[in-house]
Amino acid sequence: MNTLKVGDKVPEFSAKDQDGNTIKLSDYHGKKLVVFFYPRANTPTCTVEACNLRDHYADLQDAGYEILGVSADTEKKQTNFRNKFNFPYPLLADTDHAVINTFGVWGPKKFMGREYDGIHRITFVIDENGVVEKVIDKVKAKNHAAQIVD
Repeated sequence: MNTLKVGDKVPEFSAKDQDGNTIKLSDYHGKKLVVFFYPRANTPTCTVEACNLRDHYADLQDAGYEILGVSADTEKKQTNFRNKFNFPYPLLADTDHAVINTFGVWGPKKFMGREYDGIHRITFVIDENGVVEKVIDKVKAKNHAAQIVD
């Protein structure tokens, strides 16, 4: 896995969100951006993580952050996930792995003794100029917003 690191300039990317809108990195130029990758919508840990960010969304916005969630789920699955939990931020449906590969978060994983390739739960904090400011690779789903602002 060739994951982006602190100090790397994030290459331009675009993907559709849950409503079919095209979201691009350049849309966030001049703003701090949090891009969090999660394996699958509506799964227990992904739900806890996304809800923690939802519950602290106002605090994160007050600190100057915008948020994007990314998984390889379809637009329909992302829409259902957003509507079920009232997420105030876009969820990208990266079915072709364009954004996932840009950030380098796809790779070998292990779960219950089984090895497979999948999305790693990693969050990137990007500064106003599109440079990675922070990489959180040990995400604590229940306290994720605190990890971002610390």
